[in-house]
Amino acid sequence: MTSDTPAPLAETSLAAALSAGTVVLDGGMSNQLESAGHDLSDGLWSARLLAERPEAITEAHLAYFEAGANVAITSSYQATFEGFAKRGIDHETAVRLLTQSVELAREAARQARSKGGTHPLWVAASVGPYGAMLADGSEYRGRYGLSVEELERFHRPRLEVLAAAAPDVLALETVPDADEAEALLRAVRGLGVPAWLSYSIAGDRTRAGQPLEEAFALAADADEVIAVGVNCCAPEDVDAAVATAARVTGKPVVVYPNSGEAWDAQARAWNGRSTFAPEQVLRWRESGARLIGGCCRVGPEAVTSIAHTLTSA
Repeated sequence: MTSDTPAPLAETSLAAALSAGTVVLDGGMSNQLESAGHDLSDGLWSARLLAERPEAITEAHLAYFEAGANVAITSSYQATFEGFAKRGIDHETAVRLLTQSVELAREAARQARSKGGTHPLWVAASVGPYGAMLADGSEYRGRYGLSVEELERFHRPRLEVLAAAAPDVLALETVPDADEAEALLRAVRGLGVPAWLSYSIAGDRTRAGQPLEEAFALAADADEVIAVGVNCCAPEDVDAAVATAARVTGKPVVVYPNSGEAWDAQARAWNGRSTFAPEQVLRWRESGARLIGGCCRVGPEAVTSIAHTLTSA
């Protein structure tokens, strides 16, 4: 560890913790920010607050740590050099904001510790798909018309910045397309930071329509990848996906579905009702899930229920 590397907030690595048991993820960042009254209608989504209200992001992370989460996923999901440039933010400032996303999560962890928290805490730097930058719902479809090489060139620069900020893990999340997963797996090589790979799915396929067996298999031999799974999907799709990910890769499985409500990309609003029940996490754990939390519309109360259910069982 170098002198300018942040002191760890857990005595063991996240990979070791997943080998030993189950770790609780946080819930939706946007959910918590909107509950606190922040407008996320901008194309940068929660990443806009990195520049305008960074303290709000720290507060959101802290709410999840206090709810029982062990891992905070940073607000960098929609933070890209291209996305920032569209808003007139230059490269140097974008580097600072990406770095700050990791620092804010670490600050929340320090505050949680200062309030008497004792459980280990980790920071996962969020890396959203190419479609998140487009802010048009294409992250739920994939198939952008770009090659694997072009997608790798898109992802590598911000991955380098996020890795330099020394998170515990890189969260390659909400990936809709196996081609993009291949690009991301190439892009994380040599960065020196472990990663998890999490697909957005519909039924037994990626959002782009590839069979999950083939999609998960891409990560089976990737040494950098410590967990493989799904997120930002319907809770009903999780059971089969967990079993497939565990069988195909032999790695711990990461799972954090949405509440079950449906996202209307044109109206930018959620419809329907929640179908997420904390007791579902026991089935997921039995099938191989070791990193469990929630995504969109899953807030601190649900995370507390997840933590309590896993601990009680």
